[in-house]
Amino acid sequence: MLVGELLTFHKNIGYLSAVQGATENILRKEKNIMAKVRVGVIGAGSWAIASHLPNLAKHDELEYVGISRKGPEILKKISDRYGFQVASEDYRDVLNAGVDICVIGSPTGLHHEHAKAALESGAHVMCEKPVTIDPADAWDIDATAKRVGKELIIAFGWNYLPMMRQAKELMEKYGIGNLEHLTIHMSSMTRELLTNTGAYPDATPESLPEQKTWTDPKISGGGYGQAQLTHALGMGLWITGARAESGFALMSSPMNAPVEMHDAISYRFEGGAIGSVSGGSSHVLAHKKYHALELRAIGDDGQILLDLERAAVWLYHKGENIRLELGDDDGYYDCQGPIDALVAAGKGQKFTNYSPGELGARSVEALDIAYRSAASGKLEHRK
Repeated sequence: MLVGELLTFHKNIGYLSAVQGATENILRKEKNIMAKVRVGVIGAGSWAIASHLPNLAKHDELEYVGISRKGPEILKKISDRYGFQVASEDYRDVLNAGVDICVIGSPTGLHHEHAKAALESGAHVMCEKPVTIDPADAWDIDATAKRVGKELIIAFGWNYLPMMRQAKELMEKYGIGNLEHLTIHMSSMTRELLTNTGAYPDATPESLPEQKTWTDPKISGGGYGQAQLTHALGMGLWITGARAESGFALMSSPMNAPVEMHDAISYRFEGGAIGSVSGGSSHVLAHKKYHALELRAIGDDGQILLDLERAAVWLYHKGENIRLELGDDDGYYDCQGPIDALVAAGKGQKFTNYSPGELGARSVEALDIAYRSAASGKLEHRK
C-alpha cells in the first residue's frame, strides 16, 4: 500500500470512529431521555405539596410534565419549583400533555372523574384516600385500571412501612384462621381541621387546606371517617382480608363542627365475623404527637395485635407467640411508599402494590355503610 493510500485509510478509520462515537452518544442520550418517567399531578393541594411532590423529588429519573390545581399564583410557584412543563387549572391539560404516572390529590368528590380519566389516558395512578364517596365509583376505578392494564395505587402509606409489611408476612405465613372478631381504634389531630379553626399539623404553610375540601360533605363525603378512618380501614382490611357486610354507626360533632369529629361503628363482616371501628379527633400536643392506631383481630387459630403509636406487632398462632423487635418510631406515618410504588410502575419495574384499588373500594364500602347508618339510625347493609 502506498504512503498516500495508507494515510487516507487511517483518516477514514478515524472518521468512522468519530461518527460511531457520536452516534453512540446520541443513542445514549435518547435512551436516557426515554428512560425518564413522565409525571403528572392533578390536585396539587396542601398534602401533595407537603408530601407527594417532595417524595417524587427523591427520584432523579423523572420528567415533570404537568400539574393542575386551583389558584394561579400557588400553581405557578409550585410548577416553577419542580420545573413542570404544563401548569393549568384544567386537569385535562395535564393528561393531554401525555404522562406515564399521575398523582390524584384533588378533593374526594372529584377522584372518580380524575383517576378514571388518568387511567384511560394511559397513566399509572396513585389516588389519595378515600378513593371516592360512592362505593360504585371506587369499584369502577378499580375495574378501569384492570381493563386498561395500569396500576391503581391508593395512598395508604402505613401499608408500606417495614413493620406493616412484616405483619402482613406473618399473616400470610401463619395467619389466625377464620376471622371471628376485629377491633380497630384510631385517634388523630384533626380537631382544628374539622371545625374550620385550623389545619392539621403537617399541612404546608404556603398552601393550607381548603376548608370545604374537608368539611363540605358534598366534596369530602363526611368528617373524621373520610379524613382518617379511611386510613385505619385501609390498614385493617388489608391485614385481615375482611370485607364489611353491614354496620351500625354513631357519630358526634362537638364544637359546632360542620362534620362529625368522632365515630363509633359496629360491623358484621363476610364470613360471620363481627367487630368495631372507632376514631376520634385528638388534641395536637397529646402523647407523642402521633396518630394512634391499634388493631386486634381474633381468629379460630390465633390472633394478632398491631399498635402503630407504640410500635408493636404480636401474633399468636396455635400455641406460638411471635413478636417483632421494633424501634419506637417504626410506626410513624409517611406516604413515601405509595409514591415509590407509582414510580416503579412507571419504570416497568417489579414491585408489590400494598394498597390496590380493590382495597380502596372495600374501605369505601365500610365508610358508606357507616354514614348511611348514622343518618338513618338503623343497621345498614352493603350496597
